[in-house]
Amino acid sequence: MYDFKPEAGADPQELYRQLREAADALTADEPDSVANMANIASLLWEFLPDLNWAGFYRLADSKSGKARELVLGPFVGRPACIRIPIGVGVCGTAAASGETQRVADVHAFAGHIACDAASQSELVVPIKRGGEVIAVIDLDSPRRSRFAEADAEGIEALARLLADRIG
Repeated sequence: MYDFKPEAGADPQELYRQLREAADALTADEPDSVANMANIASLLWEFLPDLNWAGFYRLADSKSGKARELVLGPFVGRPACIRIPIGVGVCGTAAASGETQRVADVHAFAGHIACDAASQSELVVPIKRGGEVIAVIDLDSPRRSRFAEADAEGIEALARLLADRIG
C-alpha cells in the first residue's frame, strides 16, 4: 500500500524533494507510461494545495495524422479539453516553446483555453526527452498568482525525473 503525504509545514524545496522521492518510488520500476502518469497526477493533487486540475497532455498525432498536437493524458480534476493544437493556449505555448509557462492570471493570457471556468492561474512544464517535448505537466488553480518560481522549479525537476518514464 502506498501512503505518500507531504510533511506538514514543509518549505517549498522540501515539499518538492518529497514529491520527487514519492514519484521516483512509484515510477522507477514501472514501464507503463499511463500508470506512471496516473500515479503522478494523483501525487500532484495530494502534495499541492489550491489546485483544481493536475495532469498531463502528451504529444501525439492529430486525428488526421498530418500534424502533432497535445492529447489529454491522466489527470485529476474536472473533465478537460481532449486535444490542444501546438502553440495554442498555455499548454500549447509550453509545447511549442519548450519553456515553462507560469501564468498568474489566465484571463490575461492571449488564447487561453478555458476548460474549467474556475481556473485563475496555471503552471505548465514541458517534459523533454532528447531535447524534444514529449508531454506537458499542467497545473491549474482557482486562485490567481498561485504558482511561484519555487513551484516552477519543483515541477521542472519532476519533469526531468519523468522524461524516461512516460511516453
